[in-house]
Amino acid sequence: MKLFRASVTLLAVSSALLSSCTMMSKPDTLKFDPTKYTSGTTTVNGKTYKYRAYTVVYVANPVDSKYQSMNIYVPEEYFAGGSVGSYNAQSAPIFLPNQVGGYMPGEPGDITKPPMGGSADTPNAMQVALSRGYVVASPGARGRTNKDASGQFYGKAPAAIVDLKAAVSYLHYNDAAMPGNAERIVSNGTSAGGALSALLGATGDNKDYAPYLKALGAAPASDAIYAVSAYCPITNLDHADAAYEWEFNGVNDYQKLQITQDTSYQMQRTLVNGTLTTDQIAVSDALKPQFTPYLNSLNLKNGDQALTLDAQGNGTFKTYMASWIQKSAQRALDAGADLSKVSYLTIQNGKVTGVDFDAYAKGIGRMKTPPAFDGLSLENGENTLFGTSSVDARHFTAYGTQNSKVAATTADPQTVKLMNPMDYISAPDTRTAPYWRIRVGTADKDTSHAISAVLATKLTNTGHDVDYWLPWNVPHSGDYDLTELFDWMDKVVAK
Repeated sequence: MKLFRASVTLLAVSSALLSSCTMMSKPDTLKFDPTKYTSGTTTVNGKTYKYRAYTVVYVANPVDSKYQSMNIYVPEEYFAGGSVGSYNAQSAPIFLPNQVGGYMPGEPGDITKPPMGGSADTPNAMQVALSRGYVVASPGARGRTNKDASGQFYGKAPAAIVDLKAAVSYLHYNDAAMPGNAERIVSNGTSAGGALSALLGATGDNKDYAPYLKALGAAPASDAIYAVSAYCPITNLDHADAAYEWEFNGVNDYQKLQITQDTSYQMQRTLVNGTLTTDQIAVSDALKPQFTPYLNSLNLKNGDQALTLDAQGNGTFKTYMASWIQKSAQRALDAGADLSKVSYLTIQNGKVTGVDFDAYAKGIGRMKTPPAFDGLSLENGENTLFGTSSVDARHFTAYGTQNSKVAATTADPQTVKLMNPMDYISAPDTRTAPYWRIRVGTADKDTSHAISAVLATKLTNTGHDVDYWLPWNVPHSGDYDLTELFDWMDKVVAK
């Protein structure tokens, strides 16, 4: 039972912590100090909510405290014995959103900032969480571009996931001293952040990460979470190239996202149209058949039906993928959407009766040139994710290594494994989160839809509770259905 009680004054709690520290030969820098806060307010749907804001460094030996810190927001009611909705200081779940994109460094989330692409009067996920009684804990994490003054990189894989695990351990370690229930942590992230949310949920307390956590001085406590929200996760990177070509092989025109920096170091995002070269088409043709043996090795099932592919990439798994597109289209049709011009759908008497999956891939269009992730010239962001302290970029697949166009080294298999949740779901001595919500829009083309489908299906097949959906015509994005997200969270944390 949590020792924190709203009736205990902050002064008494502070005194107890100080007394405890004086009996130790070394102060415990990871103890939560409830007296070090600032007060703030936020407005959601016209109602103002008061909170206390804390910023903590969540490891004893930080490499970069700017990123290895966490912003914590607690409803003011919890310090006066009050409640928000059905939650109080002891029962409130902890919402853990990360801000990582592109496996770049992510600072702790700021509750005062509008959501990305949103207006100032649009509440972000942290504001909605607070309004619904959640304690919000948003950790920062190192990323692939972090570099020190000597030119050494310090955010390469597996730094980001190790940081998030350390943040979770901090919350478990301080569960008795702070509001919120660390046995009900729900992570959230989008894109690479969605991948890290999934990885965090899959790998709870797995010993493969222990040496990294120890080196940082992470709190000696669990790093397991209760539930996962993952929007469009860019994950399973060692099989993502083959999966991308399984979906988009034969689609030769592309619209590629190009990211550059202007003279003010602001990121500029532009779309560049192009057509695959003969060499790129050959790469696509070589990668596509590699997905079949991988998919078949997973032994996935939809109910009693085995999900498999043949050498041409056809089979029950492809039909299964088409069925998700069909269900999404039907829901959109029922909601009044005009789908009469969507050529890859067959619609009869108000019912979507068929989906041509190959035509669907052509309809949404290719975004990435092959290989989509392990670039043969080490040109992709994922190549730099798998670099080292002294090497910016490496290959991380056998195909990339064997067909490299530049002198390059290859990431060791263990590092690649540490970044793939598929390798840890229900593994021995691992606390995989029991509840999952995964969302990838039907218009998303940043990775193959097969990647999220195999993640969701493996989780389901291993007994986890999974809410998987492909929202109709939604592109690569997240936090677009916050009411539905928190309704789901309220439901699962009550179990």
